[in-house]
Amino acid sequence: MKQLDILFIHPNASERIYQELSKEYSAIEPPIWAGMLTSHCLKKGFHADIIDCEALRLNDSAAAKQISTMNPKVACFVVYGQQPSASSQNMEGAVSLAEELKKVAPSIKILFVGGHVAALSYEVLENHSCIDMVCQNEGVYTISNLLRTNLKDKLDQVNGLGYRDNGQIVLNKPSPIVAKQDLAEDLPGVPWDMLPMEKYRTALWHALPNKSQRQPFAAIYTSLGCPMKCSFCMINIINRQENEYSDGSAVFRYWDPDFIIKDFDKFAQMGIKNVKIADELFVLNANHFMRLCNLIIERGYDFNIWCYSRVDTVKEQYLDTLKKAGVNYLALGIESGNTKVRKDVVKGRFEDVDIRDVVRKIRSHGINVAANYIFGLPEDDYDSMSETLDLALEMNTEMANFYSAMAYPGSPLYGMAKKEGWTLPDTYAGYSQHSQYTQPLPTKHLTADQVLEFRDEAWMTYHTNPKFLDLLREKFGQVAADETLKSTKIKLKRKILEKQKVNLS
Repeated sequence: MKQLDILFIHPNASERIYQELSKEYSAIEPPIWAGMLTSHCLKKGFHADIIDCEALRLNDSAAAKQISTMNPKVACFVVYGQQPSASSQNMEGAVSLAEELKKVAPSIKILFVGGHVAALSYEVLENHSCIDMVCQNEGVYTISNLLRTNLKDKLDQVNGLGYRDNGQIVLNKPSPIVAKQDLAEDLPGVPWDMLPMEKYRTALWHALPNKSQRQPFAAIYTSLGCPMKCSFCMINIINRQENEYSDGSAVFRYWDPDFIIKDFDKFAQMGIKNVKIADELFVLNANHFMRLCNLIIERGYDFNIWCYSRVDTVKEQYLDTLKKAGVNYLALGIESGNTKVRKDVVKGRFEDVDIRDVVRKIRSHGINVAANYIFGLPEDDYDSMSETLDLALEMNTEMANFYSAMAYPGSPLYGMAKKEGWTLPDTYAGYSQHSQYTQPLPTKHLTADQVLEFRDEAWMTYHTNPKFLDLLREKFGQVAADETLKSTKIKLKRKILEKQKVNLS
């Protein structure tokens, strides 16, 4: 049998990242980027396979043994996650598995690709001897061009590759990213039949319109990148070709809707109703998303979809079509209830929009709102964070995410944090919002532990609020309220808050 050219690996660090939430509450999503890269290599004629260690619940030892048995020439760790910023936290599982694999099968070349790797290519190679090579951006052409070599000679001719040469770290000149017109050819979707689709589950809140049935579930990109330049975001770092931070690489690309609809046809055939459109900004280009929605409507599918929008890109004329296509949740980045705080970090026309009015219009068309808020942005103090919580409680949306501001590698905020000397996570798990080692940023007025403590208390206040629980019962039934209350019984351990208590005692 011909040796496997490349094995794409989605690592497993769910327990370290989500603590007790990993058992029942965190979603388990198909690894979209790993799937797309697998399809790319198959299309180019290489012998490629994929393994999802998280979905299969493989620990490092079991995963390393399985990878060793499969014996690929290259083991490619695809370090992405449920949202773009999850790349850094997923380095936790990727590095530990890579270290184990290097012990078990030292001859297998280990390659890393992902957002964190793109942001800190040199540092990743410098800090981890188990990693042989890295991709400096999305890695599509870097990977297939690497496989055309013997993995030893002419590595200097593989654009976008980082590697070691006689102990010295070498970063080759950049590789182009896949152009919009080439997406269908060079990133031809995900090979769903190669993934354990029965293992994936969506989040509890997404499943509520689907009678709380969390499986089966699929997630898909219909576009890549974002034209906005928010300082806390690192989504565009994989588009990087020369720039240091993601705001200089704001490239938006999308597949033709007539191509993407084939995936939705596949989902319908597989009996998948729960679908996440993982695009950073799905509701942006009407020629794209409205065409896709109309194709879904024409086929009469009955999906339960959630996707991202921005407060200033949602137009009322779109909402009926979105709803008819099965979009039951629009996720909005509201970020802060304080205008000054929000204007400091959010780029665009956001400050000119009436947030409450937009939310009302969305809900009047039968679409639920998943509101996202950030505590601990640079201008935040207790008063402004309280304004944000008050806004969340007032709007009482069907779902609310509360984040602590993080300086994700690749974001402009990361550059600011390095310049100001702010404490950054000393472990990859520290970039997780839910881990024991969460290390958010301080603000100009508050310490990091004050921000995290406020965030955790705000989350609890919202999710135990009688008004919110009544909304869930009214719209989705008693089970929705019961499961939400059950989730509030899980207490996340927080190292910096425990340390604070010790210092005060």
